[in-house]
Amino acid sequence: MKKVLHKAATRGHANHGWLNSYHTFSFANYHDPKRMNFGVLRVLNDDTVSAGMGFGKHPHSNMEIISIPLYGDLEHEDSMGNKTVIKEGDVQVMTAGTGVFHSEYNKNTDKEVKFLQIWIMPKKRNVEPRYDQISLQPEEYSNKLLQLISPNGENESMHINQDAWFHIGALERSKELQYDLKGKNTGVYAFVIEGAVSINDELLEPRDGLGIWEVEQLHIKANTDTKLLLMEVPMSIQ
Repeated sequence: MKKVLHKAATRGHANHGWLNSYHTFSFANYHDPKRMNFGVLRVLNDDTVSAGMGFGKHPHSNMEIISIPLYGDLEHEDSMGNKTVIKEGDVQVMTAGTGVFHSEYNKNTDKEVKFLQIWIMPKKRNVEPRYDQISLQPEEYSNKLLQLISPNGENESMHINQDAWFHIGALERSKELQYDLKGKNTGVYAFVIEGAVSINDELLEPRDGLGIWEVEQLHIKANTDTKLLLMEVPMSIQ
């Protein structure tokens, strides 16, 4: 088993006034050659956007982009004709492929929006762009790991252009679970949204990240009520 621990306080940080962003991996003006990616997981940004503010229309290509709101309402509009609002409990996927423009704004003028933005390097380049989103109810991932994303959309999950699996769980204190890795030559990057959890005897606290690879199974124990995101991704970049 190999692992890498990224404590919350070691992340890159940029406060632009309207945007307060923490970067698990190198992004924009934050550059650390030892923290460029975890396999094909390239970006994990923990963003807070001020009321009424946001990202204007900008381009992406050849990247799988996943947005997970944690608080508030995020308005999305793109060049594929989608105009939606995603909120806590929603998960959004966008395959940028050959190229797409999109904008993201805090829909509300009286409160912040907090969300995770995750970029995964694709399996195939220059595919047709696509968009998808799902809405979850808390009971769907209470004391278990709910699959959000898979390579083929199994178990009512969304699919992306990569051999990757995402799971989310809200675990009560002392709850224990096993996670069996699904892919070949994959690793898991665990990110603690809230609470404290031990994974293969490594203690993680809020916003900590742990990458584990060359292992077949994870043992997860919630030390407090915990919300956890697991991202299983290929370790080799094609």
